[in-house]
Amino acid sequence: MNMPHSSSTHLGPQVFALIAWLALCFAASSTAVFVSVDGWYAGLLKPSWNPPAWLFGPVWTLLYAMMAVAAWLVWREGGWREQARALRLFLLQWLLNALWTPLFFGLHRPGLAFAEIILLWLALVATLVSFWRVRKQAGVLLMPYLAWVSFAAALNFTIWRLNP
Repeated sequence: MNMPHSSSTHLGPQVFALIAWLALCFAASSTAVFVSVDGWYAGLLKPSWNPPAWLFGPVWTLLYAMMAVAAWLVWREGGWREQARALRLFLLQWLLNALWTPLFFGLHRPGLAFAEIILLWLALVATLVSFWRVRKQAGVLLMPYLAWVSFAAALNFTIWRLNP
């Protein structure tokens, strides 16, 4: 007896792809090993609006999850073959995201990290626009990330200027 095909027969590749995008996005957090425990950051002058340290983990967890879902939604619209430009922009901004922590915390170079976060911001704007054109929800999912990177850039700049 033949069973009718259900939509669940195609669920496997979709779930695997979502897991892969999640793994990629959360891999950027591995650069947290560069966050200094030597007291360098604690010793820097910071503005009064510097967030408490405990806030960064939950914020980045949510942002990485939203980034992954956004990339997955775009990937679902034809994969790499049809969405190569948008997905390459995503990978570029992901790489720049992962690079910021070693520059700021690892090398203790807030000025260089600021220049790099500007590049990240530009790549992220291009990614958001590209994702929006493919699937509006994917662009919307990147908006909190853009807001956070904008805030982080302002914080990075201020810390750099306060600590010549």
